[in-house]
Amino acid sequence: MRVFGGTSNLSLTEEVCAYLGIPPGKMIAKTFSDGETQVEIHENARGRDAFVLQSTCTPVNDNLMQLLIIIDALKRASAKRITAVIPYYGYGRQDRKVKPRVPISAKLVADLITVAGANRVVSVDLHAGQIQGYFNIPVDNIFAAPVLLKYMRFHFQDNLVIVSPDAGGVERARAFAKRLDASLAIIDKRREEPNISEAMNIIGEVEGKNTVILDDMVDTGGTLTEAARALIDRGSSSIYACCTHPVLSGPAIERIEASPIEKLVVTNTIPLREDAKKCDKIEVLSVADLLGETIKRIYSSDSVSTLFV
Repeated sequence: MRVFGGTSNLSLTEEVCAYLGIPPGKMIAKTFSDGETQVEIHENARGRDAFVLQSTCTPVNDNLMQLLIIIDALKRASAKRITAVIPYYGYGRQDRKVKPRVPISAKLVADLITVAGANRVVSVDLHAGQIQGYFNIPVDNIFAAPVLLKYMRFHFQDNLVIVSPDAGGVERARAFAKRLDASLAIIDKRREEPNISEAMNIIGEVEGKNTVILDDMVDTGGTLTEAARALIDRGSSSIYACCTHPVLSGPAIERIEASPIEKLVVTNTIPLREDAKKCDKIEVLSVADLLGETIKRIYSSDSVSTLFV
């Protein structure tokens, strides 16, 4: 087994390899002067079970292209099996046609990864579960829930309400609420255009409660901070937020700093940008052990689903 890490999240690759007790695979990824990606594998990959760890986070297109080229290099180096480990699956939000004449980019990216030569895909908290069906190869959509639940049980007090910031996240929020023996609330969100949302109404009792907004990602922070203000208006006594993927683009940090959110808990599927590292409200949990155990079980043909029972 070899784990090759792209440049999107080198620290996570090192953590995963430390868990597995192996060194990262030897390779170089760099760019030509015109921006083209160049990859060289610097060890024998013939007959190996190769895992390529690369999040397709910002710069999204560069990291995606690098992932495809690493996979192609390993395929041509006669690797026995290539598993694309994509902690954050970019383009996952474009998973259906929401209006005429728009692409389904999540499917396009799935086709690219498959054609490049991947035999299997591992991702963390896909934006929509149906993305697994866009691939014609096995997909393990693992969940950051064990990591987040452990933190929430230890740090968040009683009188807890788990809040879904939109209708699409209700299933996730309900699962967390059940495991924490907490109440559930839903925010009715109306979105006029991408990255712009307005919280309209809250379904559930939040007055005097400790509330935790739960989502799979936070991008510009608009949805999150609007939800927090709506909860304050309804009398919540404290507001926290948990999400798996800290995309944190555009004005996200400024919005979070100015919001009533006391703590935003994220994972390291995406490395924090520099200004996010300085934000006292953000705390990062590691999914390295979870990914490492998943890789180990795939390599040894053991069950992955039992990690989440």
